[in-house]
Amino acid sequence: MGKVERVVFLSLVLDLFAFTIPLPLFPRIIEWYTKRESSDPNGFLSRTLSLVSSTRALVYQPTSNPQRWDVVLLGGLMGSVFSALQWFISPRIGALSDKYGRKRVLLLTMIGNILSGLVWLKSTTFATYMLSRVIGGLSEGNVQLAIAILSDVTTPQNRAKALAHVGIAFAVCFIIGPPIGAYFASRPLPQSITASGIEFNVYAVPAALTVILLTIETIFLVVALPETRGKHAQAAPKKATANGNGTTNGAANGKANGATHQTSRQATVADRIQMLKTLQHLHFLFLGVFSGVEFTLTFLTFDLFDWNNKENGALIGSIGIISALLQGGYVRRALAKVGEGNMARRGISSCAIGLVFLTILPHLIANHRTVAIRLLQAAAACMAMTSATVVNSLTAYASIQCDDVSVDSDTGKVAEEHPELAKGKALGKFRSSGQLGRAIGPLLACASYWTFGPSLTYAISAVAMFALSSKMKSVTKRRTILSGKSE
Repeated sequence: MGKVERVVFLSLVLDLFAFTIPLPLFPRIIEWYTKRESSDPNGFLSRTLSLVSSTRALVYQPTSNPQRWDVVLLGGLMGSVFSALQWFISPRIGALSDKYGRKRVLLLTMIGNILSGLVWLKSTTFATYMLSRVIGGLSEGNVQLAIAILSDVTTPQNRAKALAHVGIAFAVCFIIGPPIGAYFASRPLPQSITASGIEFNVYAVPAALTVILLTIETIFLVVALPETRGKHAQAAPKKATANGNGTTNGAANGKANGATHQTSRQATVADRIQMLKTLQHLHFLFLGVFSGVEFTLTFLTFDLFDWNNKENGALIGSIGIISALLQGGYVRRALAKVGEGNMARRGISSCAIGLVFLTILPHLIANHRTVAIRLLQAAAACMAMTSATVVNSLTAYASIQCDDVSVDSDTGKVAEEHPELAKGKALGKFRSSGQLGRAIGPLLACASYWTFGPSLTYAISAVAMFALSSKMKSVTKRRTILSGKSE
């Protein structure tokens, strides 16, 4: 792992650690605000919960404790709002990083993240808490800029291996972040602070920890991260052959054409732009289905198994552990041989198989509970394989399309990139498409779960995943054909 890769990995761990700390607190935060603001029927929270309840009642009427379902659904909607903001802002952050540099834009987003944490620390109303989420959604750029930075300093041949570190950071932080958030949620602020009379959020300690982590990350980036925009990492060039005039063929051809000498990848600009659009579409569809499945999984365990938060946490934690092991022990080693497209297809197929297990599960819960639990565990293992492979592989696949490298035969300098293939902008659009899927998927999955039941919901999702796997196969074949033509 090179210096820049280590800096990016450590900054991601700090960033994602801060991001995952509040995840298990959403329902309890809403309950706290509900108790504080229940006396005001015209308040922001009361009106929001009323809207959620009315929408939920159109498709589902729980037999008991409907308020709990509304709180859980509102927590999911808060996540959708965050993803929708990321869908809006990601292309713009990427374009700004192409123009002004990765480091400068990354540090600006870090200031926004710190501001989001400070607003959460002081948010004593639901409206101010949502303001902190909006600021965070519009400021979160660490992941996409980390991918752009790694794309700057790696070659297409070793990029997927480098990007696997992003997935490892995700898996590690989603294992340790939520439990630590839950632990510090029960810890009060020091009496010396509370005695000042200033009112803080009920979960001020996790909020303060988040601010501290983000501040450390910002200082670390200022000191350790170099600017990588414009630094094109390339494999060793092939030796040019001399012609009868005593000049290289490349130089002679370049002068004859009066233009730059283009690599084989540059010769397929239109094809790669089209490939990026195809990958954006696949990213949107995949995360739309997968995020919906993730969100309804806790409904399934609550509804059918009557599991508590501890049991649900153990299930989600096991998915994270298996995913981290797969990324570190399998994906990084096999990706160069398997290829990004084939690896993504394996993960999508694994998800489809897991969804088949979830489709069967509800029919066994009454008479074969043990078998049903085993199917749930098998589905979780399949989801872990999916988490370890698909998004990272698709991201690496998209990143490779952005290597718009052309070299001027006279000066030897890298010529200007095609505007649609500039890494920051292109990868920002790619991430944006996935975030739109994350915003829409849970809402559609919840509506389907409550209207048609879990079996039909997961059966439809399985069919969708099998269709995406088939599409991924055709995309992989198409890339092979294009590569052959370009060579």
